[in-house]
Amino acid sequence: MNPQTIQTHRLPNGLTLVVEEMPNVQSASFSILVPAGSVYDPPGHNGTASILSDMLTRGAGERDSKQLSMDLDNLGVQRHESASINFISIGGATIAENLPTALRIYGDVILKPHLPADQFPASMAGAEQALRSLDDEPRQKVILELRRRCYDSPWGLPSEGDLEGLKSNTADSVRAHHERCFLPEGTIIGVAGKISFAEIAEVVEEVFGEWQTKPAPTFETVPHKTVQDHIHHDSTQTHIGIAYNSVPYKADDYYAAWAAVGVLSGGMSSRLFTEVREKRGLCYSVFASLNSLPDEGRVLCYAGTTTERAQETLDVTLQELVRLKDGIEDRELDRCKARAKSSLIMQQESTGARASSIARDWYHLGEIRTLEVVREKIESLTVPQVLEHVNNYPARDFTILTIGPEALEVNVEVS
Repeated sequence: MNPQTIQTHRLPNGLTLVVEEMPNVQSASFSILVPAGSVYDPPGHNGTASILSDMLTRGAGERDSKQLSMDLDNLGVQRHESASINFISIGGATIAENLPTALRIYGDVILKPHLPADQFPASMAGAEQALRSLDDEPRQKVILELRRRCYDSPWGLPSEGDLEGLKSNTADSVRAHHERCFLPEGTIIGVAGKISFAEIAEVVEEVFGEWQTKPAPTFETVPHKTVQDHIHHDSTQTHIGIAYNSVPYKADDYYAAWAAVGVLSGGMSSRLFTEVREKRGLCYSVFASLNSLPDEGRVLCYAGTTTERAQETLDVTLQELVRLKDGIEDRELDRCKARAKSSLIMQQESTGARASSIARDWYHLGEIRTLEVVREKIESLTVPQVLEHVNNYPARDFTILTIGPEALEVNVEVS
């Protein structure tokens, strides 16, 4: 891999710029993370951040919605806005020479959005449609509802909100969210591509240097209580969600945790795919992923199956999760490493992936892990290290959620 040139610059108002120069590409990408995510939604107004992320580009500064879109299209900006748990994320990619102009436009989007009242119904309708579509996507719904049950509130609440809370939002409440939560302290701008750090730092100082700081918003945490739950849904299918404790991204043994999940669910040779789907034909889809909040993590698992085979699917899936502590073969870890190498090579060629990654690293770590550092951490993993993590964070104390016509029983004993 080529050596990475990564530099950071912190403005006096608390905004942090992270830049990776990639001289061998022609494009440039940016990822702006504003600490205004769904954890800051007012109680009873779930979905506020999601609606705000949609309304941000409906006019800003001297541009109305149409002119804003035209100017960004003329620059060739491929753009996206979304709300997550922690942030409202604003990102885009374009040819490198157009990036400074694009950042100036997005300065207005962040600091001077119109948030027009006449556009609020359209944003609300889009948010409501997205929520209602979850009923037609139980695979997605079961993971969202599983998070609600395995994390403390509001960390576990869906960033999309819910239909009841959505109805409480108004154009004024969305504007209030922007006024309360959009602040430079904690905002991160990641930029990657064929750009000069000095030039980008100058533009960011020009655009965001006068952004006034203010007290950060707060929220209250409510502990989660549910261990096992069922949502009735008339169907011939049952969707199973399983969660158990792991480590966050910043943990020293994060990559051991990643490898453990990779053994379970990394491709068609993984344990869950082989044992649950291929050998027994119990389900049509099964996987696990490592999910991280700032200070805690979970392994989230999914299995989709027929109602008749749902109980056996749950039993066998739990058995596979539990028996991971009994041993891992070298070839299983080698396959995880090979997949990681392919991913790192592709990330090296993508300015969008790098802009997002360095911004995320700064949030979780307060520093940047270069691709070479990541490669070294993965290459150095050994089976004993992965098993040590598995024994420190064994598959037990499960949170289990099912969606389907009948509830299931937990029959697996965990010692």
